[in-house]
Amino acid sequence: MTTETAAYPLPAGDAAGPVESRGRTDISGRVLERIAAHAVNEVDEVGGAAPRLLGMPLGRDATDTAPRVSAQVDGHLAIVRVTLSVTYPAPIRQVAHRVRDHIMTRVRELTGLDVRQVDIDIARLIRPAERGRSVL
Repeated sequence: MTTETAAYPLPAGDAAGPVESRGRTDISGRVLERIAAHAVNEVDEVGGAAPRLLGMPLGRDATDTAPRVSAQVDGHLAIVRVTLSVTYPAPIRQVAHRVRDHIMTRVRELTGLDVRQVDIDIARLIRPAERGRSVL
């Protein structure tokens, strides 16, 4: 019994050559920031954080607000910093752990980058009954 594999023949005189010589795809820090922000929004009990000026929010911290994310890419390694809010009374340490793991997993799946560090700042706790207002 023989096993056949489906192979697509390359045209004669193919200029593609070996994979190593075909070029590379660079992921910018801005793209990584958007991917990480989307990953944060996929985690339960997490909301965004309004920009701050002298420690005072310039908007509202709420579950429907986007988190603030900054990222740096160096070759195949990435560092991400996230500022977010957590719904009270969720366990902050467990929520931060879930966010960190989810960011690392999603970035690796979508970009192939290895996220070595995820710094998480919790800006505010939000009461679930008052999602439209930040009261804590």
